[in-house]
This record gives sequence, structure tokens and C-alpha cells, in this order.
Amino acid sequence: MALDPFLLDVLVCPEDKGPLVYLPEEDRLYNPRLRRSYPVHDGIPVMLVDASEPVGDGEHDRLMELVRSGARMTGSPGGGLPVDE
Repeated sequence: MALDPFLLDVLVCPEDKGPLVYLPEEDRLYNPRLRRSYPVHDGIPVMLVDASEPVGDGEHDRLMELVRSGARMTGSPGGGLPVDE
């Protein structure tokens, strides 16, 4: 289930308050700066730092390939700016 576009415009990382990458095919939101992943359960993002999962180097590289292929950014109307590694 896809997240509401309005929700994507306002969601930010609860830890560093920066934008996240929305990965609908993975059912998660990803913060590449902190390498933390936030799950999405039944279309509801779980935005608790304690519920987030650390992402290792190999998984980070795989997720960044998805980002480069056009993943949607949160925290800014219209999708935000590309994420730097």
C-alpha cells in the first residue's frame, strides 16, 4: 500500500530531522545519512528511532542504487532533492 503523497511531503527522520527515501517496494523509509531504515506496516510508517534498523555497507549500496533509479524523497513538497551518499 503506497503512502499518501501529503504524508510524504511532511515526513522527516525523527533522529536528524532530514529527508528520507521512500522505498515502496521495500515497505520502508530510509535515511542514507544515518544508514537507518524505518518500516512501513500496512501503509503506516513506524517513525520511532527504537523501531528503526541499522543498515550495513552492502545493503546501503543496494538501497542507494534504488535511490539513483528514482526513489521518492520525503520532507519536501514535490519530492525534495537528491540524496548525497
